[in-house]
Amino acid sequence: MNSTYFSRTLILFLAVLLASCGGDEPGTGSTEATNTAVIEVSVQETVPCPSDPGITYICGLLNAEDLLSVGDTGMILASGMSGEDVTGHLYLVNPLDDSWEELVFGPNFSQALDSSTFANCPGPMDVNNFSAHGLALKETDANRFDLYITSHGGREAIEIFDLNMSEGIAELTWKGCVTLDDSIMHNSIAILPDGGFVTTEFANEAGFEPIFAGEVNGGVKEWHPGGEAAVLEGTGLSGPNGIVVSEDGRYMFVAAFGTRELVRFDRSADPMTKDIIPVGIVLDNVRWGEPGKLLTAGGNASGEGWSVVEVDVETLEVVNVGGMGADSAMEGVSTALQVNNEIWVGTFRGDRIGYFTKQ
Repeated sequence: MNSTYFSRTLILFLAVLLASCGGDEPGTGSTEATNTAVIEVSVQETVPCPSDPGITYICGLLNAEDLLSVGDTGMILASGMSGEDVTGHLYLVNPLDDSWEELVFGPNFSQALDSSTFANCPGPMDVNNFSAHGLALKETDANRFDLYITSHGGREAIEIFDLNMSEGIAELTWKGCVTLDDSIMHNSIAILPDGGFVTTEFANEAGFEPIFAGEVNGGVKEWHPGGEAAVLEGTGLSGPNGIVVSEDGRYMFVAAFGTRELVRFDRSADPMTKDIIPVGIVLDNVRWGEPGKLLTAGGNASGEGWSVVEVDVETLEVVNVGGMGADSAMEGVSTALQVNNEIWVGTFRGDRIGYFTKQ
């Protein structure tokens, strides 16, 4: 199945699903220090941005499906999914002044294939036909990072970049890819200690009906350098979506979009064991927040508005930390990220991101 079709169909599918389903409680994200003095972000042209009480919007970022803190720089990365008449994007946001810049189409983007590490990558990314979906970062040096994104469009792949912010500007260099089965839309990604990754199989050629029905339709795929990506036994879920791995690598948390559950897999057990955490919203991406806490966001079960919830990874307690009603200017919220005492949210369909004070 053409992955550009997949990307555009996903936006339509999510819009329909979130309108027909719901969720009641919200969740949390990831706390990062703020130290942005040396990082320059170009200020974009002001975009009219309707407001809502209790939330601040930054407009002009298209389909910012996922958000991620960039180490201790204080900056935020936002993915940009392609859609009808919208190409893929990758944004860098400065929370100090709400300015942002486009990285892939900016002056400091380049491509240089690392053929020794990514020998099976067929060549550079087509910047005019990609869709930035899930994001993951691994710091390799002071203010320098490996950036992995799940991408659709010209190919279904994990695209891998070097993001260098050590010189006071953001320099992004594409350096390789791991191609994946193009009949599957892969959603979110987490990086493993050896540079490998785990990624979720959200949808396949059967379409989205199995997810509507809460049926198992995909699992978690794992890849290590020099190997092939393979599905982990026992990870089948309904619409596997957001994913994070604990720092020690023991636990893997995966959002089951179709059944509104967060699933904790114990990777130290053989076979892996799992705990199921009902969340009550159509949960999407998952991010680390305060110590021992996770944040997730999505549409309410009532079908009206969206919520952010926080999950305690030890007690598995779920707490609502914010959200908006059906009449808000921002809809389709798909991710939540904690930065100090603020919760930042992105959307799979829209022209903005937003932030509000954590309750």
